[in-house]
Amino acid sequence: MLKGKHILLGVTGGIAAYKSCYLVRELKKAGADVKVIMTDAATRFVAPLTFSTLSEHEVAVDLWSENQSTRSEIGTRHIDLAAWADVLLVAPASANTIAKMTFGLADNLLTVIALACRAPLILAPTMDADMFLNETTRRNLDLLNERGVFVIPPAEGEHASRLHGPGRLPEIDVIVRYVEGVLEKSYQDFRSASILVTAGPTHEPIDPVRFLGNRSSGKMGFAVARAAAMRGASVTLISGPVHLETPRHVKRINVETADEMQKAVMEQVGSADVVIMAAAVADFKPEKPHRGKIKKIPGEVPDVKLISNVDILMALGEKKNGKLLVGFALETENELEHAREKLKTKNLDLIVLNSLQDEGAGFGSETNVVTFLDPDGNTERLPKQSKFDVANSLLDRIRLKLKK
Repeated sequence: MLKGKHILLGVTGGIAAYKSCYLVRELKKAGADVKVIMTDAATRFVAPLTFSTLSEHEVAVDLWSENQSTRSEIGTRHIDLAAWADVLLVAPASANTIAKMTFGLADNLLTVIALACRAPLILAPTMDADMFLNETTRRNLDLLNERGVFVIPPAEGEHASRLHGPGRLPEIDVIVRYVEGVLEKSYQDFRSASILVTAGPTHEPIDPVRFLGNRSSGKMGFAVARAAAMRGASVTLISGPVHLETPRHVKRINVETADEMQKAVMEQVGSADVVIMAAAVADFKPEKPHRGKIKKIPGEVPDVKLISNVDILMALGEKKNGKLLVGFALETENELEHAREKLKTKNLDLIVLNSLQDEGAGFGSETNVVTFLDPDGNTERLPKQSKFDVANSLLDRIRLKLKK
């Protein structure tokens, strides 16, 4: 997997910087071409000449170097290096650099490249245990992970401070295997495809402060958008109200109601090759939302008349115009029967079934248990896995259908 790959290795300040020398050697032995970027702090632990000798490339440190161009007279180093990379790996990644990347600061060559790079970004957080466990650091890593940045769990053990706990740089072979796994999921097989994804719930207003909704977290749809973007697709994500960070290199459109989602979908669907409807659109809405807040009156219950919402998936299925259409079905009983019916009536090319009866599936979970069904009668159930892995499995099957 690493043979011929371009690995851009960022080294930040920390005692573990010396271990990155061994990392360069192992990546090179595996057949990768490695270029190293060092922060100024990193040079206080290891001399750039060491990495230059091991990588067989000049080490980039200074954002303001007089020799900015590496490829053309009009090119600049941070753009050239970002375009060159198949993956940007930062190991060790200090708390300072992690914080800068979280908030988009670009005050050195590494952080500038991180903003410009479309390739997968992998961080190996390495710092003292108390720094790693600090709430600010944990929140920063969570935000980056939601955006699609890969975070290698640190090893535990004794630190230079003689404290024990998480925050050590993982063993070199662990890092190499992790990079291989990321590259395996980021091959650019959708580079020429445009994919439209919907995610999250819709909120149908009862009055200005209340709404009808559901428990969808949007995590499955966001995982699909993230995976598709990593595999080279041009991705538009239409999301209902959720508290999730936008995945890297994904265009996001926020909506609230089913009517707003339908309008956004119909505006965007014309340029899409694949439409993946992962949103949990509310089936019903109040016929006449109250203009003001409904006051609570003892002994009385307000009469809220419900009407059916627009069926976006049905409308798309009636006029596919050569597009590949994928739907989702969340069921609690007679799951396969209901999924097959939806597959047929909505004229879908593929449906993804999951059930609230399965442990590790359902709303808010980081994992999912799904079954794929297609019009040819094929049924394939996957074991419990992360929603990101489910997303890639779905894209694998979409790719096969596109080839046909």
